[in-house]
Amino acid sequence: MTYRPDAEAATGTVPPPGCPAHAGGPAFGSGGSGARVPMYGADFAADPHAYYARMRASGPISPVELAPGVDAWLVTSYSLALDVLRDTDRFAKDPRNWAALNDGRVPADSPVLGMMMYRPNALFSDGEAHARYRGAINDSHSRIDPHALSEYVERSAETVIDAFAERGEADLLSEYAAIIPLLVFNQLFGSAPERGSELVRFMGILFDASSREATRANEDMLRYLADLIAAKRRQPGADVTSWLIAHPAELTDEELVQQIALLLATGTEAQMNLISNALLLLLSDDRFAGELSGGSLPVQDALDEVLWTNPPLANFGTRFARYDLRLGGVQVRAGEPVLTSYAAANNDPALAGTGRTGNRSHLAWSVGAHRCPADGTARVIASVAIEKLLDRLPDMELAVPAEQLTWRPGPFHRALTALPVRFPVLARPAPGPAAQLPTAAVSAPPQPDEPQGENRWSTSPVPLSSTPPAGTSTAKSPASGSTARRRAWNSLGEWWRGQ
Repeated sequence: MTYRPDAEAATGTVPPPGCPAHAGGPAFGSGGSGARVPMYGADFAADPHAYYARMRASGPISPVELAPGVDAWLVTSYSLALDVLRDTDRFAKDPRNWAALNDGRVPADSPVLGMMMYRPNALFSDGEAHARYRGAINDSHSRIDPHALSEYVERSAETVIDAFAERGEADLLSEYAAIIPLLVFNQLFGSAPERGSELVRFMGILFDASSREATRANEDMLRYLADLIAAKRRQPGADVTSWLIAHPAELTDEELVQQIALLLATGTEAQMNLISNALLLLLSDDRFAGELSGGSLPVQDALDEVLWTNPPLANFGTRFARYDLRLGGVQVRAGEPVLTSYAAANNDPALAGTGRTGNRSHLAWSVGAHRCPADGTARVIASVAIEKLLDRLPDMELAVPAEQLTWRPGPFHRALTALPVRFPVLARPAPGPAAQLPTAAVSAPPQPDEPQGENRWSTSPVPLSSTPPAGTSTAKSPASGSTARRRAWNSLGEWWRGQ
């Protein structure tokens, strides 16, 4: 049986014996120290905000179960979330402080370990280690030209839309929102397009955190990235992977794998959910529905609304108590994980009356030293992808009522299983350069003796510490794309369509 947040309100009784709500002690709702609320399964995925409201009624922090046998605390208050996320004295990011894991109380095959175990990267480190990793990421990421990125996303979107425009229907999740971030990641990091389906498979499993395949998916991801790094050591390019390799931080291969794994997680799965959740809002909310190109609120405001209400990474920001402490009226013991519900905190009733249009004080990107460094890039990708789709398919509508859409189970993300739409059939454009997959996605320092053609990318000032050797420039590609690239795209497209 799965605990329903309205069970006690409706019946006046506590959940029956054997219900997961009994796992942590007395009935849920006794000042935050009662039963642990399971954050896995279809019920939680269907209406997490009902769970957040029930938890919030008992206090700003509640005991939860992330997966069978994995206990944690969840902060649902905006003000308390700010305190926890900014406090490096009482809380550590390093999961090697996780007492239950160290004591063997977390199942070795738990599906949440892929998202919570220690990795030598910027997300799971503190102090000097965090500063070193974050510096390499920031310097390398700053070399991406946002204007060039925008153009790449726009041309990629045109190609992806062309693949389904003649059908008059599509699943915007699998056929659009998932493919755009994948193409961007492959281009930014110099990864082979034909291996793109592997990225989506293992990242989806890791974020779901509900499958025993998570351990295997994590291993597959590490092998994939190790192969990428080995290839870039042999032949550097104008890409983030090569820039990380060349950075003065002198990251080891293991550290390189883990920084890229972190960027992969935020740049594919989370980006896909941001795009699809925003598209759902545009297609279903009265403020946006109807003639999409003439909606009352622009795409940027729709993105802000999603980041407030249904952020793609709904519950994370994991911290571990450094010592026994009182937090929000409950006793948290040393080594216990404390997660922040960005979704719940953003919708804290204490914020009632706060205007959201143009307000970006939400917690979707986190705050403090571990705030997401790529929020600007994420907005560029999402906004360009959405605007291009609305431009091409202005009469698009949901193929089923919004309330019939389903959400993927998992404690961390807010992710649809599908987003089916229908629209008037569009004729396929004549073949030509505009229909080819774009061939450049990052900026690189121009070499003095090279011609500056349309495939050379101008760059903003490059941080001195992250300037790689001259060998990292990308050879100029033919404007019309190569036959090999076309075959890679066709293969990837066929995979997405299940062929």
